[in-house]
Amino acid sequence: MSEPRDVQTEEQEQTEAQQAAAETVDEQVEAAESAAVEGEIVDESAARIAELEKALAASEAKFNEQQDSVLRARAEMENARRRAEAEVDKARKFALERFAGELLDVIDNLERAVMVADTENEAIKPMLEGVEMTLKSFVSTIEKFGMTPIDPQGEAFNPELHQAMSMQESADFAPNTVMAVMQKGYELNGRLLRPAMVMVSRAPDGGVDTQA
Repeated sequence: MSEPRDVQTEEQEQTEAQQAAAETVDEQVEAAESAAVEGEIVDESAARIAELEKALAASEAKFNEQQDSVLRARAEMENARRRAEAEVDKARKFALERFAGELLDVIDNLERAVMVADTENEAIKPMLEGVEMTLKSFVSTIEKFGMTPIDPQGEAFNPELHQAMSMQESADFAPNTVMAVMQKGYELNGRLLRPAMVMVSRAPDGGVDTQA
């Protein structure tokens, strides 16, 4: 009687073991399926994140490009404005250059008239005073428009502003000094209209380089 029961017990145990194994397999399958689903979700999320990051990078690149274009446009506008202002300022300063150059002969003639006039002659004193007043008024007027004389008597010779007409040895002047001004020069707003014509001193054993 005991043997049938043992066989029955073994069969029952085998059945239970098979059921347990089957349950274990099912659980493993379910776990695998769940992991697969989760993996797919992770992969989809990663792909979406990568796509968004790519779109963001493209947007940032486009924004930076547009910002650079705006900055370049602003810089070009500022440069154009400065060039225009410089041209206007240049035109304003030197619009009278040709006209001012024509006036130099008038100033020269008035100065010569004052220099050669006989100051001891009472008959011409009123006329001389009138010429001096005219010259003074004339010079004052042109100076208001930026025109200034170059009268370098006693100054060092400057080839950029002076034209040496002659050189002479002198014990009273240091070498390379303007001894006499034969004709004044003039500038218009810092721009040379005419150099001063001068006589320059030199040492007995040397001279001055008037072309320097």
